[in-house]
Amino acid sequence: MAATSDRSAPAWSAGGRAKTAAKLMLGWVAFLWLLEVVDASTGHSLDTFGIEPRRAGELLDVVPASFIHFGFGHVASNSVPLLVFGFLAALSGVRRFAAVAAMIIVVDGLGVWLVSPGGSNTAGASGLVFGLFGYLLVRGFVDRRVLDIGAGLLIGAIWGSSILVGISPANTSVSWQGHLFGLAAGVAAAFVFRRRSAAGPVPLLP
Repeated sequence: MAATSDRSAPAWSAGGRAKTAAKLMLGWVAFLWLLEVVDASTGHSLDTFGIEPRRAGELLDVVPASFIHFGFGHVASNSVPLLVFGFLAALSGVRRFAAVAAMIIVVDGLGVWLVSPGGSNTAGASGLVFGLFGYLLVRGFVDRRVLDIGAGLLIGAIWGSSILVGISPANTSVSWQGHLFGLAAGVAAAFVFRRRSAAGPVPLLP
């Protein structure tokens, strides 16, 4: 099982980490909007990068699908939670965040490829959004850090009901499979990429 120590993090000030995390996520979301502008201006040509299940060639779209959306309303619905969750996750280090995000995107995409209904086409950042939610929800308990526990409980209180609706099979307007696999991948990532100090008994630290 992998673990990260984020040795570079102590060298940064809290303000420096926050500034870096904010720039990263603003750039990420801006890139999603740019892609949707390109998609809309080219007759939705980028929609082909969505995942069509159980077709071998579609495995190449597992990662790109997380950056493609079906309309501006779709990308808008993912932008705010992605900004918030991504910012909070990236505060603990960009390298750790990149590893967590990569794991969520790949696991979520493979899950969609395996179990989504035949003939469907799934794309969007919501799998990553659900994954970051799951990651933040349990990260503080895994790392034994009081501030992260508080942040996880706060986002759980604010977004928890929406997450439950999003993973319900009764919600046929979205890919609940993608949401569910993303959520599970995020929870798993909190353990896979936990801080080294969390591997043994340590006191709760902010």
